[in-house]
Amino acid sequence: MSLSAAAAAISAGHVPLHWEDLGLSPIALDLGFFTLKWYSLAYLAGIVLGYWHLGRMIRQPGAPMAQRHADDVFFYATLGIILGGRLGYAAFYAPELLTHPQNLLKLWEGGMSFHGGLIGTVLAIAWVSWRGQIDFVRACDYISVCVPTGLLFGRCANFVNGELWGRVTDSTMPWIMTFPGGGPLPRHPSQLYEAVLEGLLLAVIMFLMFWRTRARWRPGLLVGTFTLGYALGRFTVEFYREPDAQLLEFARATGLSMGQWLTVPMMAVGLFFMARGLIRPPLSVSVKPAAR
Repeated sequence: MSLSAAAAAISAGHVPLHWEDLGLSPIALDLGFFTLKWYSLAYLAGIVLGYWHLGRMIRQPGAPMAQRHADDVFFYATLGIILGGRLGYAAFYAPELLTHPQNLLKLWEGGMSFHGGLIGTVLAIAWVSWRGQIDFVRACDYISVCVPTGLLFGRCANFVNGELWGRVTDSTMPWIMTFPGGGPLPRHPSQLYEAVLEGLLLAVIMFLMFWRTRARWRPGLLVGTFTLGYALGRFTVEFYREPDAQLLEFARATGLSMGQWLTVPMMAVGLFFMARGLIRPPLSVSVKPAAR
């Protein structure tokens, strides 16, 4: 959307919302000697809630893992999210960090990649599956059900931080707003679009598939649905999300943002596992749960 069109919408009388007027702050708790940010709480809440929900799922008949495996996944996946997310951000969005490794440790300055965190989580699941001799694909099925709630919290935290805003628009929709650092022109609150598509909607789909259908008995179907669903949601929202400043030229040259290019292989992987889960015969309900 052109800057002139957005400016014309303002001059025509449409007044966008202002993020500053919402009274939001990135800081959840400030004790002077200790500061806790909403983004950190979002990560923590997503991990803890995911661990709790995984515990509920593996108590159902035929679960592919025991509680001790869930405990291991919780520990190693947390490391995978943090390390993979940070390294993924450096590799995909800020290569200059790789030439200054000491800056990789400055997590408080922001900069995490979902795709990097996903790779780290998959490696963590693979490690626990190999060591515990459990089915890797079925473990991914169960864990994928827990991920969307974490994405929901994370994207809401991005909005509270006033970061990762959307593109300039001349839309007169009532939720269009300006953001600090984003200039005076109205933008899409793309963080909330992502929270709805990648988080809330995908969480509802995954919960219903696990608890209300027999999808858990078709290895690959759940993780395939999550992977494809996330990729489609992210690909769509990227049309409304402002590309990172250092990647604006990349987006112009290729026609798609880095986030969209990274979702293309995810779509292929998601379709593969969905087809695999639907074509192969389902597991028997009499599958014995893993030993505690």
